[in-house]
Amino acid sequence: MEKSVMVVGLDDSDHSFYALEWTLQHFFSPSPENSPFKLVVVHAKPSALTAIGLAGPGSAEVLPYVDLDLRKIAARVLEKAKEMCTAKSVNDAMFEVVDGDARNVLCEAVEKHPATVLVVGSHGYGALKRAVLGSVSDYCAHHAHCSVMIVKKPKIKH
Repeated sequence: MEKSVMVVGLDDSDHSFYALEWTLQHFFSPSPENSPFKLVVVHAKPSALTAIGLAGPGSAEVLPYVDLDLRKIAARVLEKAKEMCTAKSVNDAMFEVVDGDARNVLCEAVEKHPATVLVVGSHGYGALKRAVLGSVSDYCAHHAHCSVMIVKKPKIKH
C-alpha cells in the first residue's frame, strides 16, 4: 500500500521541534512501519537579505556571513530532526532544506510531494506580533492544498 505523505515544517524554534516530537509520538509510535504516513521534514532557509531586513549601507559586507550562519542553522535543524526520527526508529524519513519564505516553501512542498497533511508548530505569538510577522501556520491553513495540523505546545501552569 502506498503511504500518504506527511510534511512537517521545521525552523530552529522549540515550538517546531515540539511539533515534530508530537508527530513522531502520535503517528509513528510504537511501530513506524505500521504508520499510514511517510514523513518529509522541510526546513525553509530564509535568504540573508530577508534575514537582516531592510539593510542600510554596509550590509553587503555582512551578507556572506549571515548566509553562512543561516546555512549552519539549517544543518543543525536537520541534524536534530534526524536524531529525533532515528530515536523513534523512523528511518525512511526525507529531509529537505529549501531556500525561501516558510509560507511559500511549505505550501510548495505540499504540492511537490503531494502531501495529505502538513504539520506546523504554533509560536503562540500575541495578536500584534502575529499581525506584524504574519503567522506561517495561519497562511498555510488558508493556502496549502491539504489538511493542516497546527501543533501547540501546552502552556506551563505556574
